[in-house]
Amino acid sequence: MSASVTPLPSMTAARPMPPIPRRMDLSRATALLGPVLLLLIWDLVVRFKLISPILLPSPLATLSALASGMAGGELLYDFLYTLMRTLEAFAIAAVVGVPLGVLLGSNERAYRSVEFVIDFFRSTPSSALIPLFMMIFGVSDINKVAIAAFGALLIVLFNSAYGVMNARKQRVMAARVMGASRWQVFKDVLIWESLQPTFVGLRSAVSMSLVIVVVAEMFIGSERGLGHRIIDSQQVMNVRDMYASILASGALGYALNVLFLLLEKRIVHWSGR
Repeated sequence: MSASVTPLPSMTAARPMPPIPRRMDLSRATALLGPVLLLLIWDLVVRFKLISPILLPSPLATLSALASGMAGGELLYDFLYTLMRTLEAFAIAAVVGVPLGVLLGSNERAYRSVEFVIDFFRSTPSSALIPLFMMIFGVSDINKVAIAAFGALLIVLFNSAYGVMNARKQRVMAARVMGASRWQVFKDVLIWESLQPTFVGLRSAVSMSLVIVVVAEMFIGSERGLGHRIIDSQQVMNVRDMYASILASGALGYALNVLFLLLEKRIVHWSGR
């Protein structure tokens, strides 16, 4: 007796592919809308002479000056000088501020004893301290790096300390219930819990370092740097070069911010869980 066999569907049969989501393409297009709109408004303002071309060059002329300057011109060297000073100041702030902030945050009494000093100088405009740093370090590169490092240090220290003090109490208590020592709680719970606010502080600190370095380059005797180039171009009415230098400093700040956002997502991937 022959049994009827129902044929199985072919394993290699082609399955219809789901439609490719276009949400990412839409988000990219939306992200470009702002810059395109800005350039369009800028171009219309220049074309209709709402602002004198002497004071505001066309976007094409400005971007051309930016491209030629960054392709091996003097602008590139000033860009690199500012970048180097910013990274030096940020490195000092991070190396000193993160460990010190974590240590102070692990002992709330110790932090409260210096909280007023930290908050006072953190609230003081760093530009107001330029004369003081000039008296201490003189007119030199050390001065520019030192004042930027000081301003960034307070931000890193504040965020690192509060990250430790505001660690989730449930995780700390769970570690203690499981018999973890005070040192184990510190290195296995508190430090990891403080990483997310610490990265927020680092991201703010690198932006602050750049701002202070550019301001210091403007007003403290400097022969190189974007700040010096901006103020020098303004004094001789070289507006294309001035706007190109401003765009270069903005691009540097934006790139550093994006870099730290990517590092934060990569390293602190458990944030919010």
